[in-house]
Amino acid sequence: MTTFSSRRRFIRQAALGAAAGTVLAPFVKQLERGGAQAQPAEIPKRFLVMFSPNGTIPSQWTPSGTGTEFTFRRILAPLEPHRARVLVTSGLNMSSTLIINHDAHQAGMGHALTAIPLLPGDTQGGCETCPPSSWAGGPSVDQVIADRIGTTTKLRSLELGVGVDGRARIYTRMCYRAAGQPLPPMNSPVDAYVRVFGDPNADADAVRNRLARRQSLLDHQLESLDALQRRLSAVDRERLEVHTEAVRDLERRLEAYTGTCNPPDLRPTPDIPSIGRMHADILAMAFACDLTRVGSIQWYHSGAYVPLPWIGVGERHHDLAHDTSPGSIEKLVRINTWYAEQFAYLIARLESVPQGTGTLADHTVLFWSNELSRGDLHIHTGMPFLMAGNIPRASDGQPTFATGRHVPLGGRAHNDLFITFLQAYGIETNVFGSRQLCSGPITQLLAA
Repeated sequence: MTTFSSRRRFIRQAALGAAAGTVLAPFVKQLERGGAQAQPAEIPKRFLVMFSPNGTIPSQWTPSGTGTEFTFRRILAPLEPHRARVLVTSGLNMSSTLIINHDAHQAGMGHALTAIPLLPGDTQGGCETCPPSSWAGGPSVDQVIADRIGTTTKLRSLELGVGVDGRARIYTRMCYRAAGQPLPPMNSPVDAYVRVFGDPNADADAVRNRLARRQSLLDHQLESLDALQRRLSAVDRERLEVHTEAVRDLERRLEAYTGTCNPPDLRPTPDIPSIGRMHADILAMAFACDLTRVGSIQWYHSGAYVPLPWIGVGERHHDLAHDTSPGSIEKLVRINTWYAEQFAYLIARLESVPQGTGTLADHTVLFWSNELSRGDLHIHTGMPFLMAGNIPRASDGQPTFATGRHVPLGGRAHNDLFITFLQAYGIETNVFGSRQLCSGPITQLLAA
């Protein structure tokens, strides 16, 4: 019979090598709790944000019908397979942008997750009559949630970007640790992989070289991996097999991405979609391994002047957003539909990971944000905000949000949406961002 000390010795050996240790962490923790007969630990809650730029086409974004009797229009049609998990809001305003009149793209990006005015600065933007600005004047909602649920994991939060302009400026940052403290997203999936799964003492170049030589981080721990498989229950062995295959699949794609280990070219190319998918996979595995509980994927940045040639759009997104001709509107619908497909992929990726009697999607709130509602008008009313997934209530373990619905909210400030999120994560507050705009949680979004 395995003694307590020998089991602990095995656990320490299985955790040797920071890279493999992080990948196997959930299963090592199972043995630390005493194996399959132990009482299951409480499943952590997670929070994930996705951003896409330049507003949308409201007539093709807003569902027809309300409550559970709604129909997705063209842009959100890719979410139909996840209909029961989605909660669409309409009529929410980014009212905090009206307190101080700044350039619309600056304000939208800085307010999207903070709901508070920008600090004074020296960035003028496209509004010549507006005062120049700096960073957002408060923390973003993801970071407040991270303060609550992210203090015991390897990473407090994980910010990932796809094609984000590398310059540190208001247009390129949406997450804020505190007022004036933006968090830069990581564009490279290799760098993200290193940060999440790599040895903290190894640099990214070493990992690139190992990937180029087709050496998996799991290959360094095969003996521990085999021993771990023998000690897990049949259910957990199956989970471990799925989990490790997902790691190997990601590594195979990273091998192709790194090529000869040259820095990746992140100009708008057909490779951009694969970068986004790898980021989504990295976040899902980081959640599954409990290496972080808060994450974000930022597609480009506010006012992004980028084409999307992989869907047949050669014109720059920002230019199209200012054009109301039928041809441009059709292309904008295609662009935003493609972003809906990326959000659907995030949902599906979380649904593929078992957690207790459900999946990661039952323990994660996903929020899709934008810096504008309409790019041609540069407005922040009727924002295209929606959420998916859910988290259990602390009181009875039932789902917190009543999903599978479209809920019109009649001009309410988006501060209240974030108050609703904060309270769902156990943060007792009725204030977020600009205090004067806060009226409390949006009870229409909550399950009975």
